Amino acid sequence: VQLQASGGGLAQAGGSMRLSCAFSGRTFGTYAMGWFRQTPGAEREFVAAISSTGSSTKIADAVKGRFTISGDNAKNTVRLQMNSLKPEDTAVYYCAADKGYTRLIEGIIHYWGQGTQVTVSS
Repeated sequence: VQLQASGGGLAQAGGSMRLSCAFSGRTFGTYAMGWFRQTPGAEREFVAAISSTGSSTKIADAVKGRFTISGDNAKNTVRLQMNSLKPEDTAVYYCAADKGYTRLIEGIIHYWGQGTQVTVSS
C-alpha cells in the first residue's frame, strides 16, 4: 500500500485547508483510513478516521465540529477538511491505512504516508 498525502501549507487562524491522501497498491474499499498529527517532541495523535465502507467516521474531540473526513472511492482518496483552523492545529499531518477500523483509531497502523506540514498563524 502506498499513501500520498498532499494539501498542507500555511493558513491563517480561522481559515480552512483540505488535505488529501491518495491510496494505491491494494483495494481501496477494504481499508480503514485516517489522519494523525504530530508536533515536535510530542507523540503522534489521532485526528480522524473513516471505515473501509465509509459508513463510520470518528473525529478527535480536539477538532470535532471543525474537521471532517470523507472518502472518494472513484479517486481512491481520503480527504480531511479542516475549518476554523487554530494555531494549535499546527503539526505534521500523516495519512494512515489499516484493515481494522478500531485498530487504526487506537494507533495500531499498518501503513503510513509521508507527512504534510500544516502551519496556522495567529
